[in-house]
Amino acid sequence: MDVNLDGLFRFNDSYDYDDDYTYKDDDPESQSGEDVWIPLVYSAVLILGLFGNGLLLVTLALKKRAWRTSDTFMLHMSVADVLLLVTLPLWAAQATRSCGWCIGLTLCRISAVIFKVNFFCGIFLLAIICLDRYLWLVHAKQLYSHKKPTLVHLSCLSVWVIALLLTVPEWLFMALERHPWKEERTQCVLSLYPADKRLASRLPHHVLSAVAVIVIGFSCATPWLQRPAKTLRKRVVTLILVGVFSLCWIPYNIALVADTFSGAGNTSDGLSGLPQRTSLTVTAALGCIHACLRPLLYFALSGDFRKWTLAALSCVIAEPKGSVWELGVGDDASLEQSPETEELKQIASVEQQVQSKIST
Repeated sequence: MDVNLDGLFRFNDSYDYDDDYTYKDDDPESQSGEDVWIPLVYSAVLILGLFGNGLLLVTLALKKRAWRTSDTFMLHMSVADVLLLVTLPLWAAQATRSCGWCIGLTLCRISAVIFKVNFFCGIFLLAIICLDRYLWLVHAKQLYSHKKPTLVHLSCLSVWVIALLLTVPEWLFMALERHPWKEERTQCVLSLYPADKRLASRLPHHVLSAVAVIVIGFSCATPWLQRPAKTLRKRVVTLILVGVFSLCWIPYNIALVADTFSGAGNTSDGLSGLPQRTSLTVTAALGCIHACLRPLLYFALSGDFRKWTLAALSCVIAEPKGSVWELGVGDDASLEQSPETEELKQIASVEQQVQSKIST
């Protein structure tokens, strides 16, 4: 049997095998999981957060005649959360758009600054609240009083100023870079490749975060050890707020410390730092979730806040007494009700009983 192979050997056109083995970035199966879960998480947080913080701000507006010290702190925390929530659509768009971050470097820097300001406002204000409760429960002293609100406003203003000063690295080093394996995409990242530059820029963040954690931990633990039966309700509310904040933000700070002191990220392509960047992305999303949780915690823990919220939804005027947050910050309890005075009264009564028995 004759086989004609002339046509086979006469075929001289070259074949480009690279076309068959080129990674197709637009293949749906090759899309990163971040393209799916980041928009879903941020969308849910945005909806719940705006609704909850909106009700919180309305509640504060309705009770402005009965304003307390705790309300001032809650106002600033809520404003910081709302600012963070407004930036979430930008981060979600970066994950879904084929071009990545397509809205310019200015918004990139502003979004990063707001993210960091939210964290520092939250942790510093919690530290102040815990410190005030510690001084009252242990030493019968108060930092704040609703009759003298100037110090409260100055403290909150100082927290905002310090938080903004700590965002200087974001203003200087945030940059738009090509994605490591999706070159048509740009991403908004903190461009700190040299290890010494990364450490110098993040050292204030790590040091002040550690100081705030120490203050919160000491202020919360000491009253429980010394006076476990006093003002249980307010301490439980404070501990739950601190616990939820810690669960949401501690993972991000651990990932940030690991990224700061690791040798990854020193190359311009960023491939060696992918695990660190992935962990920072995941833990940052967890930190953003906290922006929608605080109003839910208030609603679950504070009966007065539920009354104010339901009154706001039904357009009914409610008049609860005192602060609706049950934190006890700046409550002008008389010294007769202080823990220290109560102990002195008990000692005096015991001495009187002893003297009366001796005299008889």
